[in-house]
Amino acid sequence: MITLATLIERFGQAFLAQYGASVLPSQRQALNAMKNCRSVLGPGMLAQCGDCGEQRVVPHSCGHRNCPHCQHFESQRWIERQTQALVPGNYFLITFTLPAELRALVWQHQRLLYAALMDCAWQTLRTFSLNHRQLQGSAAAVAVLHTHSRKLDFHPHVHLAMPAAALDANKGLWRTLRKTSKGDGYLFNHEALAKVFRAKFLAVVAELGLQLPPDLPSEWVVDCKSVGNGGPALVYLGRYLYRGVIQEKDILRCENGQVTYRWRDSKTKKPAQRTVSGVEFLRLVLQHVLPKGFRRARNYGFLHPNSKRLIALLRLLVFKTCSKARAPSAPVAPTERPKLLCRCCGAAMAIVRRRMLPVIAPPTGANREGIAAT
Repeated sequence: MITLATLIERFGQAFLAQYGASVLPSQRQALNAMKNCRSVLGPGMLAQCGDCGEQRVVPHSCGHRNCPHCQHFESQRWIERQTQALVPGNYFLITFTLPAELRALVWQHQRLLYAALMDCAWQTLRTFSLNHRQLQGSAAAVAVLHTHSRKLDFHPHVHLAMPAAALDANKGLWRTLRKTSKGDGYLFNHEALAKVFRAKFLAVVAELGLQLPPDLPSEWVVDCKSVGNGGPALVYLGRYLYRGVIQEKDILRCENGQVTYRWRDSKTKKPAQRTVSGVEFLRLVLQHVLPKGFRRARNYGFLHPNSKRLIALLRLLVFKTCSKARAPSAPVAPTERPKLLCRCCGAAMAIVRRRMLPVIAPPTGANREGIAAT
């Protein structure tokens, strides 16, 4: 399998030579972190068995949220936290997408407009929930920002997993969506959502004093679909939250300075392939590294972390149970990180020294995977 770190070693210098002036500090940091993640050429950790005393040098992981090797445990923990906060009822996955004409503006002001995208999407749903004939209360949602299409192009949009329920704090009422003539798979009109979202987002852009493109479309795209009890939707969002924009198993070939990778066409539902230069491939991957400190996932409404007591009270008084409403199909994350086991006796090993020991380098002329360089 071709690793992302191998491609960074091979094309990293050429990428920086071509795009170095426009590379953000967060992108440069991601490039260096993923290049040295668990590398035999990088620092290592000394692990020692608690039973037989066996010692082993282990390559150090980078822990970067865009690294395909790291953050699996954090992804599982995030999914567990969100599924523990699930409320009974039907959930909807609402996707707000910015038009292509705004992508250049968003790229130039990422921190400001990513935040505006997420907040305007939530404020739109909050307004619709307050005005809904059945709900008439405060809503909640779990939002995750995505900046990529399946093809790895720049495509900013935000997914919000929202229960069809609302809390009326003034009257102390908990309201859920009842089945209507349109069925229980209908929440809000997607065209009405798009109009309100467009107005809110453009108002924020105007407040920031940014210049809008002249050919901005009047119709934007918002998708709203039922996702059952919400568990599968949270698993889907959690998997894309920490693993980066491409899995290494989808990198198929690296030949003659060209990289071929696999992606799934959303229209045909079939796998497709794309071949680009090695430098262009790194650009496609790194353009989705978020500004430092920006939170890709956010909880709104009564699902906000500050509302834990409110959720507990709802479970006790409204849901008639003190147990946590967990989606049956959602996986349960481990309570602790997987242990490093001794190869001799199978007992757990403990790290006794960090980032101080160099790992033995491969033979001269070999690359990261031990294959002779050509």
